[in-house]
Amino acid sequence: MNIHIQNGRVIDPGNKVDAKQDVFIVDDKIAALGQAPSGFKADKVIDASGLVVAPGLIDLAARLREPGFEYRATLESEMQAAMAGGVTSLACPPDTDPVLDEPGLVEMLCFRAKNLNCAHVYPVGALTVKLEGKRITEMAELMEAGCVAFSQANTPIVDTQVLMRAMQYAATFGFRVWLQAIDPYLSRGGIAHDGEVASRMGLAGIPVEAETVALDAYLRLAKNTGVKLHVTRLSSAAGLEAIDRARAEGLDVTCDVGAHYLHLSDMDIGYFNPQCYVVPPLRSQRDRDALRRGLADGRINAVCSDHTPVDDDAKQAPFAESEPGMTGLELLLPLTLKWAKEQGVALPQALSRVTADAARIMGITKAGHLQPGARADVCVFDPDTLRTVSRDSLKSQGKNTPFLGLELPGVVRYTLVEGRVMFGN
Repeated sequence: MNIHIQNGRVIDPGNKVDAKQDVFIVDDKIAALGQAPSGFKADKVIDASGLVVAPGLIDLAARLREPGFEYRATLESEMQAAMAGGVTSLACPPDTDPVLDEPGLVEMLCFRAKNLNCAHVYPVGALTVKLEGKRITEMAELMEAGCVAFSQANTPIVDTQVLMRAMQYAATFGFRVWLQAIDPYLSRGGIAHDGEVASRMGLAGIPVEAETVALDAYLRLAKNTGVKLHVTRLSSAAGLEAIDRARAEGLDVTCDVGAHYLHLSDMDIGYFNPQCYVVPPLRSQRDRDALRRGLADGRINAVCSDHTPVDDDAKQAPFAESEPGMTGLELLLPLTLKWAKEQGVALPQALSRVTADAARIMGITKAGHLQPGARADVCVFDPDTLRTVSRDSLKSQGKNTPFLGLELPGVVRYTLVEGRVMFGN
C-alpha cells in the first residue's frame, strides 16, 4: 500500500530532521520525505496537521508475559498496548517461564510475534541457563535464533567467575550483554529504598550500594573482557557517577532508565501503595533528579518502559507481599514528553532517547529513523493534548500503574508497522 502522510511536523532525530514536510511510504518502506517519488499515487492519505510524525518508538524492556505467565498478560494484549503507545520495536527480557535459554523457545516467541503482524519483538536471551548463574548459555545458537543481547533480567549472578566467563564468551563474538546492577546480598529481603521513608514505614530497605557495588564489578569485568556492556534500569545518582568514572577511563558503556524513575521517588509509596513496588526500588528525590539531568545531558542513553504487567490480585496484596512491576508500554511516550517539558528538553532530543538512541543500543539498523529505504515504522502523535490514564484506556492486560487518574501529554493518533496502519483510522 502507498501511504501519504501530509502536513505533519516530521522529527527524525537520527537524521537531524525537524521540519514540516510530507512522508511517502511505498509498500513497507519509507520512499521519500518532502517531495513525492516519481509516479507515486497514494492509496491512503493521513492528515497529520498539528501532529508530530516520528519513527516508531523502540522499547528496551517490555515483558510480554509469554510463555508461562498468560494469566498476567498475553502476547495479543501486549501487542495491542504497544500499538496504542506508538511502540513498533521492543526487546523482551528472558525471565519468561520457561526462561529464554534455548533456541527453540526464542524461535517460538519470534514466530508467535511475527504472526500477529504488530510490533517487532527482539528477544533478549538468558546469559546463564535458567537464569541460575551457574552455566552460561549457548549464546551463538541463541543469537542465530533471533536474540539481540543477553541478560539476567532481575536475577543477578552470584558467582563472579561465571559472570566473567560469560562476558569473555560474549566479547569473543561481539555479543551485547545487558545487566541490571543489583547485588544479591545487599538487596536480599529488601523491598524499598533504604532511607527515611522505608524506616518510618517499617519496610526492609535496599541501599544504593546494592547498585553501586554490583556496578563496580560489572564495569571492571567489562573493561578487562572488552564486552559490549549495557546497564539497564539505572536507579541512583551514585550509579550514574560510577558510569561517568568508567567512561572517563575509556570504557564504552551505555545505560538506560525506566520512565517511571524520572517522575517518582520513594515518597510516592505514600500509604504502602503497592503500585509503587518496583525493582530496583524507587529511590530518593535526589536520585530521581540526578536521573532526570543525566538523561537530558546524554549521560543516560535511553528511556525504557520496563513494562511488567501484573494481575490485580498480586497488586492488591499488602505492599511487602505484592508483586513488583508497573505497566508502561502505553506510557513510554507520555512520560518521556512530560520529562522533556519539565526539564526544558527539546522534542527532537527527547524523541531520540526512545528512537535512534535505543536502536543503537539494540544494534538494529532497520528501525529508529525515517531515512528513505528504512522500514516504514512510524508513530504519529499529538504532543500537546492531555489524556487521563485510566483502566479503560489501557490496552494492556496489566492495569498496574501509579499514574492512573493523572493527565499526561502525548496522544498517539496512528501507529504504522512496515507501512501498515495498525492503530488509528
